[in-house]
Amino acid sequence: MKTLYLECNMGAAGDMLAGALLELHPDPAGFLARLNALGLPGVAFQAEPSVKCGVRGTHVRVTVHGGEEHSHDVPLGHGHEHPHGHEHPHDHEHLHNHEHPHDHGHHHAGMRDIQHILSHLDLPEPVREDALAVYERIAQAESHAHGVPVSEIHFHEVGTLDAVADVAAVCLLIHELAPDQVLCSPIHVGSGQVRCAHGILPVPAPATAFILQGAPTYGGQILGELCTPTGAALLRHFVQGFGPAPAMRVEKTGYGMGTKDFEAMNAVRAMLGETEDQAASVAELRCNLDDMTPESLAFAAGILLEAGALDVFTTAIGMKKSRPGWMLTCLARLRDKERLIRLLFAHTTTLGVRETLCARYVLDRSQETVHTKYGDVRVKRAQGWGVERKKPEYEDLARLARERGIPLEEARREAEASLGFAQKS
Repeated sequence: MKTLYLECNMGAAGDMLAGALLELHPDPAGFLARLNALGLPGVAFQAEPSVKCGVRGTHVRVTVHGGEEHSHDVPLGHGHEHPHGHEHPHDHEHLHNHEHPHDHGHHHAGMRDIQHILSHLDLPEPVREDALAVYERIAQAESHAHGVPVSEIHFHEVGTLDAVADVAAVCLLIHELAPDQVLCSPIHVGSGQVRCAHGILPVPAPATAFILQGAPTYGGQILGELCTPTGAALLRHFVQGFGPAPAMRVEKTGYGMGTKDFEAMNAVRAMLGETEDQAASVAELRCNLDDMTPESLAFAAGILLEAGALDVFTTAIGMKKSRPGWMLTCLARLRDKERLIRLLFAHTTTLGVRETLCARYVLDRSQETVHTKYGDVRVKRAQGWGVERKKPEYEDLARLARERGIPLEEARREAEASLGFAQKS
């Protein structure tokens, strides 16, 4: 199983994750060129070599119209100054009170503006949806921390473009690396205090703490903000499990460097490799329906499969008031879960979706083509767990049967003979 493991011993930020993942990419220069062609106004990406504690890695630098956001030092109570971590103060969103406008001369953007920016970027649709989901996590966390609606959460204009760049880069990198699962170490959040738009806050900042609820975190002796809200939201969106590194055959390692220097190496380390066959966690999403036509239900199932569902099926059930109905079940990778839940609500009449986490055991699958006297047929292979199976692709058999005017079983026998199957009497 292709596994991405993220080691966050010094926390995480968007630029650090982007740097670590960029080092895993087979074509870093080409990827950077595509990032710079995304269409973010005035935004430029650069990958700079960076050395921390004698180890060489990559820092992804983002400039907006030639300028760069800088972090602020935070004076602490004991008289020393400890700059916070890796990113920029835009990570701590502003509350924009329209009755008392800021007099800083800056413009601000809300979630609708973020949606507008993302909708105009040249990104694959799943990447755009991932990026929007990450931003929604941040906005929901700020809304909870400050007790105001999401509609009143606003982002500093320059910082918004910088943050969108980081988020888009990480989402696109994970999309192109295409791991089967993303795992992560417990997250070091730092300690002390951090300065943001609202004043000096404890580390982790309230929004970061809210995002990381349910994930294993720890503090320590390092004073400063090690995990930013953007880094936290990216981890919570993509990571499917937290813990020590699994037994894996590591094929490539990347180091994404932060901007500050600490006694410990300020980096996210990313490892990409293969883990042994084992149960992968999937989400089983279910809803009961008694007011949809078969055509509408079939359409919804098709939408879910096109969006990346592992499987979609229906079960006949009896519902309240003795109504016959259907239970629609959708199997989803954990990274796809939120997107598929949205589609369930959008394309069915359900008022609620249930989730069960399941262990899923699978065979390794591959495909080859065999030549028969009637034409080429694709063959699906599956192996693992002590078994091996081969099966001709039905669509190819059906095509040959129609084109040649032969029975389907004749086309199947020819394909199986080419695979060395014993002929049935």
